[in-house]
Amino acid sequence: MGSFGRRSEDDIAEITALDLPQDNLSKSETRSKDRRTSHRDEIDHPIFKTKDFVEQNDISEFKEKLFELVVKQIDLSAASKMQRSDLRREIEGYLVEYSKDMNLRVSHKELQNIIDDIINDMIGLGPLEVLLKNHSINDIMINAYNKIFVEIKGKVYKTDVSFRNEKHSLQIAQRIANQIGRRIDESSPLVDARLKDGSRVNIVIPPVSIDGTSVSIRKFSSHTIHLKDMPATGNISEQMFAFLNMVARSRLNIIISGGTGAGKTTLLNAISQLIDGQERIVSIEDAAELKLQQPHVVRLESRPANIEGQGLITIRDLVKNALRMRPDRIIIGECRGAEAFDMLQAMNTGHDGSMSTLHSNSSGEALSRLENMVLMSGNQLPNEVIKSYIGDAVDIIVQIARMRDGTRRVIQITEISGYSNGIIGTNDIFLFHHTGSDATHIEGDFVFKQLSEGLVEKILDKGFKHELDKFLESVKE
Repeated sequence: MGSFGRRSEDDIAEITALDLPQDNLSKSETRSKDRRTSHRDEIDHPIFKTKDFVEQNDISEFKEKLFELVVKQIDLSAASKMQRSDLRREIEGYLVEYSKDMNLRVSHKELQNIIDDIINDMIGLGPLEVLLKNHSINDIMINAYNKIFVEIKGKVYKTDVSFRNEKHSLQIAQRIANQIGRRIDESSPLVDARLKDGSRVNIVIPPVSIDGTSVSIRKFSSHTIHLKDMPATGNISEQMFAFLNMVARSRLNIIISGGTGAGKTTLLNAISQLIDGQERIVSIEDAAELKLQQPHVVRLESRPANIEGQGLITIRDLVKNALRMRPDRIIIGECRGAEAFDMLQAMNTGHDGSMSTLHSNSSGEALSRLENMVLMSGNQLPNEVIKSYIGDAVDIIVQIARMRDGTRRVIQITEISGYSNGIIGTNDIFLFHHTGSDATHIEGDFVFKQLSEGLVEKILDKGFKHELDKFLESVKE
């Protein structure tokens, strides 16, 4: 048996103890039918299938037992260093011999599926591997060991993927944490970090997570989305592209707001690509997702406290430090707390063209959230002073939303025109006007409203008269 050693009598006895029924097919079909029926009864979500067949219960039991025996025979640290092809060959020989001993009828497709699952369990992330490799999936959401959902193009589907049991899902969650040098157990039941490919991952385990291990993975796309491609997919209009291109290059301060999963980070990535390559950029994130293409970039990432409660580095700490790094622009992946005060200070002190995202449902709500986050900083500032800070610092708010049909659209671009008489002045530049919808698609138009004289002056002061003239000509057509 090569690297795996030879079977012992105890192993054979253990396999025999499975006591598989002779009539595998009929019982498996019955149980599979029952399982499918219960799924239809329990959920309303459409099913996202990763396999074109239903795995028989006896095959599942055989695979689970085989995996336990393989783990006993092989050193997992040695397996992790083997070529995948060599490991596959070893496991295939081991599996074929045992399936003959058990007199189990296994098709070639089932055999290859079992081998893939065992390899993924040994050196990968188990049943999650097939979802991580699927580039159409944006989010993976594990609610319980047998309830795994995905998001594809803005729509949520329940998958046919499942862990064997709660113990199995916890093992994979711990493997994810170990790979990034973190620990997760009852004393530290929360982990928020990223995978090797940059995908953001959040893990919550019992007793905090009542129904079992919960894992949320926001996948890191290997495909770079450019702002110039967004008009073709209906995310923005051509006039919106011209406007965002102009304000990003003219170093206006931009806040991108929207709900969870609306596409804020994707849009921030796309707009940041317009920054001049000569500028020094400092990016600050909880989990590094931004893919800045410029050569002069310093990427900073926050760090949670360790088990002893030491070593915490917050976003606010990084923003304060970034001010000492001589940046031309500061880009904050997401502003959600006390760092808002330091971000506004940076925008007001020579770091023009800074950008960030925040959660809100409208441009007006984004302003209120900024006020609340400044109050979280502990600075006892009057509301008038806070509003004045915001009015002077922020130039543009871009509101993006994920609509019912799954499409992400920029639904509002608003200018912040300063603070006067107790009010932060706003002026809508673009709005998405809903014209109709059906079961699968929402219709609408991107409507240009107006540019204020103040914004026109800011753009002209930056030397972008030619771009401004072209934009104004395009919106007249």
